[in-house]
Amino acid sequence: MLQRYLTVRPEGETEIEINRSRFISYVKRVETQEEAVAFIQEIKKKHWDATHNCSAYIVGENDQFQKMDDDGEPSGTAGKPILEVIKKKGLKDTAIVVTRYFGGIKLGAGGLIRAYGKSASAGVRAAGVVERILTREHHFSFDYTFLGKVENELNAQGYQIVGIQYLDKVTVTVGEEEGLEEPLKQLMTNLTSGQAEWTGGDLVYIEREQETGIDEDE
Repeated sequence: MLQRYLTVRPEGETEIEINRSRFISYVKRVETQEEAVAFIQEIKKKHWDATHNCSAYIVGENDQFQKMDDDGEPSGTAGKPILEVIKKKGLKDTAIVVTRYFGGIKLGAGGLIRAYGKSASAGVRAAGVVERILTREHHFSFDYTFLGKVENELNAQGYQIVGIQYLDKVTVTVGEEEGLEEPLKQLMTNLTSGQAEWTGGDLVYIEREQETGIDEDE
């Protein structure tokens, strides 16, 4: 399991117009080739009447599964620029489909490359990018009287609360990277006057929003 990597949020969609052609971008997080192929087929079925449904995806911890499809556009003018957007932004487990409805004005090879790249980038921005960080769950149980202070301080210091369970005592679950848990434990001890009971949990990914930026060609 990777310690950290960038990917998109579960899915996103947007549309832009370039020289009267409609370009609709669909972006989805996928974890297997089968998921990627199923997503692409879903969009093709939805837009069966489109001029083109061009696509690309990257899947796998080492980006070992990559595919692009021009779907009838001149070779290298659609699937490749979509794939390059995924690579340029450093994304993993990401599939993009750009659907085009031709508007009557030919764009030429260079125009197509720019259009599909711009559309793919717009789709990524619409979906949003997150950093997934592998963490260990840490469960802290304590009296309810400390809950407000604990939540406020954890949020203020940038910790991510994975969950809260309300029983006889309240149990707050926090994700933290392996090897960095001691400051968290000390903080919880201080916040609860030494009353917090700690138990370790599973390895889970937490997600942090990332800025997607604006591409120079836009």
